[in-house]
Amino acid sequence: MTTVVTGGAGYIGSNLVAALLADGHTVRVVDLREPVTAARLGATWIRADVRDPVAMRAAFDGADVVYHLAAIISIVGGLGGLVHSVNVDGVVVVAEAALAAGCRRMVHCSSIHAFDLSRCVGRTVDESSPRSTNVRLPAYDRSKAAGEAELRRIIDRGLDAVSVNPTAVIGPIDESPSRMGAVLLALWRRRLPAVVAGGFDWVDVRDVVGALRAAADRGRCGESYLVAGHRLGLPTLARMAATCSATPVTRLVAPRWLVQASSPLATALARRTGSSLLATREALLALDAFPHVDTGKAAIELGHRPRPIEDTLGALHRYFIEIGRLQRES
Repeated sequence: MTTVVTGGAGYIGSNLVAALLADGHTVRVVDLREPVTAARLGATWIRADVRDPVAMRAAFDGADVVYHLAAIISIVGGLGGLVHSVNVDGVVVVAEAALAAGCRRMVHCSSIHAFDLSRCVGRTVDESSPRSTNVRLPAYDRSKAAGEAELRRIIDRGLDAVSVNPTAVIGPIDESPSRMGAVLLALWRRRLPAVVAGGFDWVDVRDVVGALRAAADRGRCGESYLVAGHRLGLPTLARMAATCSATPVTRLVAPRWLVQASSPLATALARRTGSSLLATREALLALDAFPHVDTGKAAIELGHRPRPIEDTLGALHRYFIEIGRLQRES
């Protein structure tokens, strides 16, 4: 069976492709970047932009399932329209190409940020919660909601597709690394002097992969599935990272007033440097939301069962040692 993964050079994509190949699937990866892990494991790389209709139709020819993971994640605004272009227009192009190619199913990897977390503070987020449509919300959040809205329009034209909405993803095969992978790596390297107050819901990348694959087989057409893990504050997550790795890390929590006051400068620096360690305004909004997430729907229909967070942190720490980003503690 031929499967296509857009964004297969990315974090979730690398893990998904590895799992598909291990189960004997023929996998094509569509990405502008070379998919290091996927190529090493035997996937075919198609260098193409998901906003290119001709390239997408060619890439999907003969495919059974398309997993659409390609996206621009931003905590520094819309990046001159790039966030909307990839996360909304790209969904339209991919969905229309999947429909034209007669693919059995498209699985769209969206995000919890498609839901307006600012309106859910003190309440549980579920699939009926309000979407991120307010113009004052971060560009990334609005783009994920708009991408799903566009997908539903193409579903109405006959495409069989579902959406999966993970929370903050952590775990192994984090090559780049991801934003939270960079934070944890800095903690383990003892290069992060303090953590920020607030928290989020953290889900293992392998559990997200399991949900995506289950959605391809058992998800209901047109539905969205929230896939969450464990709701933990950043200071608690840091302490658990220390325990799981036997590595001392900082126990300092940066004063909130200082972090808030410095967020405009942090945002400007993050735009310039691309650093994942800076507490931008949009990052602080997410941590302030600290959402409670109901995963009952994904549990019942997709069999989602989040593994212990200790397993996730331990696996990520071992992965960083294996690829040489960390040294073993003596």
